[in-house]
Parts: sequence; C-alpha cells; structure tokens
Amino acid sequence: MRIGLAGAGRIGARHAAAMCALPEVETLVVADAEPRRARDLAARLAPASTAASACRVTAVDTVEDLFSSGLDGLIVAAATDAHACLVERAVSARIPVFCEKPLASDTDGTFQTVAAAAAAGVPVQVGFQRRFDAGNAAAREALASGRLGWLHTVRSCSFDPAPPPAEYVPTSGGLFRDCVIHDLDLIRFVTGREVVRVMAAGANRGDDFFRECGDVDTGSALLVLDDGSLGVVSATRYNAAGYDSRLELFGSKDSIVAGLDDRTPATALPERGEEPRAAYSGFMERFADAYDAELRAFVDVVAGRRGNPCPPEEALEAFYLAEACELSLREGRVVGTGEVRR
Repeated sequence: MRIGLAGAGRIGARHAAAMCALPEVETLVVADAEPRRARDLAARLAPASTAASACRVTAVDTVEDLFSSGLDGLIVAAATDAHACLVERAVSARIPVFCEKPLASDTDGTFQTVAAAAAAGVPVQVGFQRRFDAGNAAAREALASGRLGWLHTVRSCSFDPAPPPAEYVPTSGGLFRDCVIHDLDLIRFVTGREVVRVMAAGANRGDDFFRECGDVDTGSALLVLDDGSLGVVSATRYNAAGYDSRLELFGSKDSIVAGLDDRTPATALPERGEEPRAAYSGFMERFADAYDAELRAFVDVVAGRRGNPCPPEEALEAFYLAEACELSLREGRVVGTGEVRR
C-alpha cells in the first residue's frame, strides 16, 4: 500500500511514524509547504522504517508530485486552510482520505467538502481520535447495553496544560471550533443523540492575545439533547497540573467515567500522601493509542475491509455544534442548533 502524507508538522510526524509501523504500508510519500521539513521527516524515519518494517519513506517537493505518486490513500495533516482543497483534489482522483479535523475553516467550506466527497463516492475519514479511545468506546457500549438505565447527564472536559503559541490563535477558529469540537463530537458519538439547543459562556483570565483575537481561554457549554438529557462541556487553555480529558455519564441506574486513571491531573481530598504518576503532557500522549487505532482503521478503509468509522457528515454535525456554541457565546443567549444548519 502506498500512502501519501500532506503536512510534516507535529501531528503529521506522529501519523508518519504510526503508518510506518503498519505492515500493509509499503511506501509513505511525504510533502509539506516547506519541502525541507518533509525531507527532514523522511530522513528521521528512514532508519527506523528500515529496521522495524518494510516501509520506505520518501519526500517530494510539491503537492503535484504527491498526487502523481500513485497513491492508494492520503493523510491530510497540513494547515487548516489547506484541508478542503486537498480533500477535494484527492476524492476527485478517487483517492481515499484521512483528514485531521476540521475539514474546512468555516461551515460553508465544510458543507462543500462534504458534498464533494459524497458526489465522488470516495471515503473521507475525519480525525476525531477520541472515538477510538478504549475508555470512550467502553462508555458507549455501557450506555447502549442499558447498564446506566436512562441517561440524565453527560459531562466532557478538555483541559490543556498550557496555551498554544500566540501566532496560532488568530487562525485556530476559536476555543469551541478548535478544542471543544472534540467533546461535541464525542457526546454525539457516545450517546447516539443529537443536540437541539446550546448555551455557551467564556472567560479570559490569562494572556491578552486570546482577548485580542476575539477568543476566550476558558469556556463551558450546556447542551440539551433530543431526548431531554443534558450535556456539560468544559475547556481551558490553562490547566498547569497537566492535560485532562474525561467523559462522565450519569444514568438512572449507574454512573461511569472514561479517562480517569492514576495520571489524571486532579488531587483527591483528603490527600493520602500517595505519589501520583506524571500527568499527561498533552493530547498526543493521552490519546496515543487512539491515534494509532484510527490510522489502523484508515488502512482497513483503504483496503476495503471496513466501512468509514468517521465520515465527513459527522464532522459537519460537530462543526454545526461548535458554530452554535460560538454564536451563543457572542450573543449571550440560548441557540437552537437549527439556526446554524444549512
């Protein structure tokens, strides 16, 4: 199998290493807006791939070279503003795609990319890695089994240990589109329900560059699901204790939590004098297994062994919810999700 990678930055480099570990991947072709970065990544992976697998890693200088490489599949891990054009080019060439979220930087662009993929009939798997986390998957199964009875509350959090670089924020899309969108997708995935109304609020207690960009560094949203159950989402860029991502489900019969372990950066009181393990440094460490699992799934999709586990229509629904949260934040009111849907 010959896989292309567009984007050799932090997440692209992680995906490249994971693909090299898969026996089906014989060749990985890397391209980046900065050709030197692609060449550097290929050089770093070459010794490991030679020793551990039969995967050959090669770098090309342009996207044109990438698309003329006879690809069986493409991973899009480039800058957000390049996602839509890369995905649409790939599906028009009949190349299955794995694309990091978001598909596009706005609702219209996301809608158009979803339509292009549907018209082409080519699978596009979107990178919502939390769907592949073992704890989240078990929570979904527990709810579906009836173990919890009827669900009344679901809570999800995304607490980053430190803010991103100031230059990242103006093009991030804001806290709800950039970060909380993972929680919104996960709640839909685990519960199997749709969100009908949201009420969001935000705060700025840290660096001024969030406020200067019209963003917030901390946010929460109350969600009303279509069966009457409630969702609560919380996120912050300032959780110096460590990266924290948890999902909690509360039902009429039982309550469960995913993501609570001895590396969760929260201290139980009263303290018992135990030495905790080092907290997760960030999302890439916390969801390392999930990232590997979603790429194994993509290889199966390319090979025709399974259906698409996260199609672009799912990404569009999550984007709608993030848009509803942003609108609620700006206008200080409850927003019906129908207001933002096309």
